[in-house]
Amino acid sequence: MSTSVFRRNSCRGGSCGARTSAEGNRRRSSSCFAPGAQAEDFSVSLNQPIVSIALRFFLAIDLWLSKRLGVCSCEEAAWGSIRPLVRLVEFSGHVAPWLFGAVYTLLRGETTEEQEIMLNLTLALLLDLMMVRLLKRLVRRRMPAQNRSDILSTFFVEKYSFPSGHATRAALCARFLMAQLVDTYSMRVLVLGWASLVSLSRLLLARHYVTDVCFGLAMGYCQYGLVEQLWVSWDCLQDVLLLKAVVQVRSMWTGL
Repeated sequence: MSTSVFRRNSCRGGSCGARTSAEGNRRRSSSCFAPGAQAEDFSVSLNQPIVSIALRFFLAIDLWLSKRLGVCSCEEAAWGSIRPLVRLVEFSGHVAPWLFGAVYTLLRGETTEEQEIMLNLTLALLLDLMMVRLLKRLVRRRMPAQNRSDILSTFFVEKYSFPSGHATRAALCARFLMAQLVDTYSMRVLVLGWASLVSLSRLLLARHYVTDVCFGLAMGYCQYGLVEQLWVSWDCLQDVLLLKAVVQVRSMWTGL
């Protein structure tokens, strides 16, 4: 009888331990979600059109895959220990250092060719920034619930997710550098690797969904084609500035 009581107690203790560990794992996984975040509803009905059902199924896969990839969404996540390193990669694709570097090189450039390239890179970054902002305002897709705000996001508040600005910028800058500045195979591999890591960091940190990043990469790749078509040469810029100066002088002379 004592043996059966001991076995019952041990089983009861084992089940309690398993329940406690399961609750701890559940609490640890849910701690990465923002307070008050609600799960998206992808329920379907047979009365809905086939296109709507297919779209909901596609979005459900996108949500599931994005959650599985967000392994650095917070310190308690599966790969939370490398979160600072991933955030460093994320910062390398932010618009602030790229825009500051392009403007600084433009002002301190030693040759007209270098200044012309930096001028068009600056214009390309501004074009990318405006187009991404416009699309985000139009689509208004909320960021993933796993997203954790950091110091950088406090100064650059982002509410919408589609498309990923980091992904568009990574693809745009990678294609720009390979077309204008990079001429060796090793540097091309390095640039492509950087663009891939920046895009992957958006998924690891749960900043964006998979579709946000994929569309952003395609958008940034196509943006360079527009920049190439609207390329501003240094001679054209000087002509525009000279014409503007002439118009100002003429208006001043007429006013006198």
